[in-house]
Amino acid sequence: MAIRKSGEDYLETILVLAERTGSVHSVDVAAELGYTKASVSVAMKKLRQDGYLTMETDGELRLTQTGLKIAQRIYERHRTLTNFFISLGVDPEVASEDACKVEHDLSEETFQRLLEHARSSLEPERSFTK
Repeated sequence: MAIRKSGEDYLETILVLAERTGSVHSVDVAAELGYTKASVSVAMKKLRQDGYLTMETDGELRLTQTGLKIAQRIYERHRTLTNFFISLGVDPEVASEDACKVEHDLSEETFQRLLEHARSSLEPERSFTK
């Protein structure tokens, strides 16, 4: 089943929060994204039903292998695009916001070509994936 942009954003946020804090609950996702707890709860239920995450008895959210794969892909794109835009002279906050808009819709082919171009135009020690 295809996942929507909003679902990818939720999965990416869960991944980032898990890396930052170790465990994630719906309230953490709501606070991070600035959404209501109710809307996050509905989204988490849908993501659970679709097999992208599980919820422990204490409410902790855990990504399934499928959810983790999607989250990692989107987060890698976000970091790469943000760094690329910053290298062009874009303000870091704007670069991150723009990367969030582009990361979902850019084809894999275009993303790979952009990555190759960026790597070839930089000095060897700089990388867009870090």
